Amino acid sequence: MSKRRFGLPAAVADWAIAVGVAALMLGDGWSGEPPGTGPHLLGYALLAVGGLTLAARHRAPVVVLAVTGLCAVGYQAAGFDVLTVAYLVAVYAAVRAGHRVLAVTASATLLLSLQLTALLFRDGPMSEVSVQARGTLEIAWLVAAFAAGEALRQAEQRAEEAERTRAETARRRADEERLHIARELHDSLTHQISVIKVQSEVAVHVARRRGEKVPEALLAIQEAGREASRELRATLEALRDDDTAPPRGLADVPELVERAGRTGLEATLTIEGQRHDVPAAVGRTAYRIVQESLTNVVRHAAATTASVRIDYRPDTLALRIDDDGKATPGTAPVPGVGLIGMRERVTALGGLLRTEPRGEGGFTVWAELPVERTS
Repeated sequence: MSKRRFGLPAAVADWAIAVGVAALMLGDGWSGEPPGTGPHLLGYALLAVGGLTLAARHRAPVVVLAVTGLCAVGYQAAGFDVLTVAYLVAVYAAVRAGHRVLAVTASATLLLSLQLTALLFRDGPMSEVSVQARGTLEIAWLVAAFAAGEALRQAEQRAEEAERTRAETARRRADEERLHIARELHDSLTHQISVIKVQSEVAVHVARRRGEKVPEALLAIQEAGREASRELRATLEALRDDDTAPPRGLADVPELVERAGRTGLEATLTIEGQRHDVPAAVGRTAYRIVQESLTNVVRHAAATTASVRIDYRPDTLALRIDDDGKATPGTAPVPGVGLIGMRERVTALGGLLRTEPRGEGGFTVWAELPVERTS
């Protein structure tokens, strides 16, 4: 959306002010000096140029400051005793843009130039009192323009700071609320998983006391309950520590694959490339991708085999998880919470993620995570 000034589009408002100042200065020059030829025509042209240049004061305040100053010297040398309105507006714009030192330097130079021009080009002698009075008036107008520009610059800075503070406060409150929700969810899940963990352990204990064979599914439930409890504790610690110590990483992927194998799934892990350290966020994301993929394979895919491949490359960490489940080509996967969360993690790192059925049947999850070598 384009900026607006005085209720008008910015460009229209800038040109309106520039034309108004040019007309004011031309009118002042016309009333003070009779129209003529030669220097007078040049003076009128400089009056007009000085005013119209103000249309670019927001885009190029330094250039406008220089042009209006030169025009002021020029039309005074041509015999026009006109107040330098255009230059005053240019000083205001330059100070507002933050060019305070430049505006002071240029104004001091202009004052000296105007005094010399008045002495050299004015017809007839000028008294010392007249020169001093003229200089005092010009200084007063320049100080007023400088003060107005500085006041507005500080007001705009305070407004920007206030807006930034409001945004930061809103973001902090949102983060605090998300953290509160996460902790509440943790407490709720911890209770439910604790019940499952206790019940499964009791069932395993009773079966072993009776000398019965413990079903693999029951052992898997018991192990999953223990792992979920450990992960929830680690997650809560990470939330309390602002996520400075990631609970899981690449070193824990073999354990994930081994645990998936205990559910009856034939799971394999292949690591390629030269191993090197990766940022903690990359390792944590890789772990979550493998974890979510294997969880989906066990729960939904009706697969008998799954393979996890980790490829250490110089600039990326590549992951691929394949299974031989019931997914078929042309069947679009329905993105659940797990896949959405996986994609959000990868996108946050600037990586790539592809999840789709394989041509030979089953499903594949492929990810590339950019890394910076830490060793």
